[in-house]
Amino acid sequence: MRSGEVDLAVQVRGTSGPTVVLVHGYPDTHEVWDRVAALLEKDFRVVTYDVRGAGESSAPSTEDGYRLERLAADLFAVIDAVSPDEPVHLVGHDWGSIQSWEAVTTPGARIATFTSISGPCLDHMGHWSRKGLSIAHLRQFLRSWYIGAFHLPVLAPLFWRLYLGPRWGGVLRRLEGVKVKPARTITSDAVRGISLYRANIRQVMRSPRQRFAPMPVQVVQPVHDRYIRTEPLDLERWVPSLTRRKIAAGHWAPLSHPEPLARMISEFVADSTPKRELVVITGGGSGIGRATAVAFARTGARVVVSDVDFAAAKETAGMVDGHAYEVDVRSEEAVRAWARQVADEHGVPDVVVNNAGIGHSGSFLTTTTEQWQRVLDVNLWGVVHGCRAFGELMVDRAEGGHIVNLSSAAAYLPSKILSAYATSKAAVFMLSDCLRAELAPHAIGVSAICPGLVNTNITATTTFSGVSSEEERSKQDRASRIYARRGFGPEGVATQIVRAVRRNKPVVPVTAEARAARLASRATPGLLRTFAKLDLG
Repeated sequence: MRSGEVDLAVQVRGTSGPTVVLVHGYPDTHEVWDRVAALLEKDFRVVTYDVRGAGESSAPSTEDGYRLERLAADLFAVIDAVSPDEPVHLVGHDWGSIQSWEAVTTPGARIATFTSISGPCLDHMGHWSRKGLSIAHLRQFLRSWYIGAFHLPVLAPLFWRLYLGPRWGGVLRRLEGVKVKPARTITSDAVRGISLYRANIRQVMRSPRQRFAPMPVQVVQPVHDRYIRTEPLDLERWVPSLTRRKIAAGHWAPLSHPEPLARMISEFVADSTPKRELVVITGGGSGIGRATAVAFARTGARVVVSDVDFAAAKETAGMVDGHAYEVDVRSEEAVRAWARQVADEHGVPDVVVNNAGIGHSGSFLTTTTEQWQRVLDVNLWGVVHGCRAFGELMVDRAEGGHIVNLSSAAAYLPSKILSAYATSKAAVFMLSDCLRAELAPHAIGVSAICPGLVNTNITATTTFSGVSSEEERSKQDRASRIYARRGFGPEGVATQIVRAVRRNKPVVPVTAEARAARLASRATPGLLRTFAKLDLG
């Protein structure tokens, strides 16, 4: 089809459903969308096209022909041709997203929704760059080094022709783990496409315009993108209905992760309402679990809690307008069934807090095998089951997330009366570090939370080795009084949990004594071992 001075090669797949237009970036052609389009065409009428100067489309004769307004005009021409009566759902990647931003911020655009992947609005970027120098600005400047290189006369196209173009397939395989079309086509497209940068970057960044997008917009940020980050941009200023999502991919997500990307597009077309974070908490019926549910609910998150005490879980759920389940975390089968049920009824969680735990005190020799088993079943295996069941769902979803495991200051503070409890929490501590390393490529963070003395009902339910029932009740009462006098409530732990998720912190000692013990365990471990030998009554 004709658009101004160029001919555009347009491809249409599927015959029914809403129309979805996919716009490719640099130095790609419409083929970058082939795997995504194949998944979408079952439910949508999918349109792709080679932008001017790429693939089978013709190229403008001057650099000015690559200006954003010309690119937007091409997109409008395609929309008019393929969907003259109905608005379309637009998806752009890289420069396809940049030029799509130009279109969606043009008044009167017939676009129902817009999904942006690895390509900002240059005007939004220009306004952000004027907010003052920050670490985020410096990092983005370093990521964008190639933009300056593309402005070099003679050298930039020569570098593409003689070096980068012939090796492009190997470069992407090493950097992104993806395959591209033959190098010869990439080279010619890339040389022409340099004009995209030269015709737009300096001009727009020098005098950014006020550009508002009235339709729902979904911004998908590949977490391993080496070139562009959209998180720092103040997009809420420009987009009234904004959904931010992550994908555990590099820059070329359409090639490397077509399934999750197609799912995100489909979900957004079906329901463009901004998604609320989903948080799942075990042991949510009381104490730290309940306080964490309340803390996340205050941030606007949807909350799901479980507990062996269903009545307590329901009470928490009622406080946060959430959902309650009765689950015994000691059972892998029960936790897996619950995870599948949560995914089916509410979606895959964004945050999982493995909080369920029990207390036990007693020397090693007086702690029975049955008592050891009970403590490890809840405190360690409950965490293992939660990490495995929900972690698998998170990895398959490929949108990142966060797992929070409740450890304790006892994990690094030896005590001759906490052998079983401290061992279980130390295991959770190390599990969290190991899991953090394993899940990092999937953009899933893992935090170990290490409270000290926190005033919760765990002291009233802690069991003791080698004592009578009467002595056990006496010790429980004494521990409860000590923790109450300490005066640190579960709300303080919940605040630290939310902060750990937001900042992706690996280890969080919560109370003052937990922080002091953590420091001592690293600086003077021998002193802690000596202290552990003392008989403190």
